[in-house]
Amino acid sequence: MFDSAVRAIAEPRRREILGHLRDAELSAGEIASRFDITRPAISQHLTVLKDAGLVNERREGTRRIYSARPEGLSELREFLEGFWSDRLERLKLAAELEQQRRKSPKRKRDNSGKGRNSRRRRRA
Repeated sequence: MFDSAVRAIAEPRRREILGHLRDAELSAGEIASRFDITRPAISQHLTVLKDAGLVNERREGTRRIYSARPEGLSELREFLEGFWSDRLERLKLAAELEQQRRKSPKRKRDNSGKGRNSRRRRRA
C-alpha cells in the first residue's frame, strides 16, 4: 500500500483532489466541476486514489460519493516521521535547555573588583 500511495500522490491533480476531499464528501461530478479536465480523466484519478487506499467510494443512487481516507497515508507518514523523530527530539532537548537557562536567576556581576559585602553604606 505504501508504494501505491506514493505513486498516487505523485500526480499533482490527485493531491488536489485529496485536498478537496479533506473536509467534505463530494460526488465525482462535483470533483470534476472543479477541474478543467474531462470527467473520465477525473474518474481515472479517483480510481487510482481508491486503489491506493486514499479515498473511500460509496454509491448514493446513481452517484458515486468520495471521501478522503487519512489512514491510507499512515504508512507514508510513519516512514517520513522516521527521518524527523531523532532531529525533533534533539530540537526539543535544545529548546528545553534554553527554557531552563532563561528561567534560572541571573547573577549580577560586580565589576568593581570588590565583593558585594565590601561596600559600605554612607551615613547621612
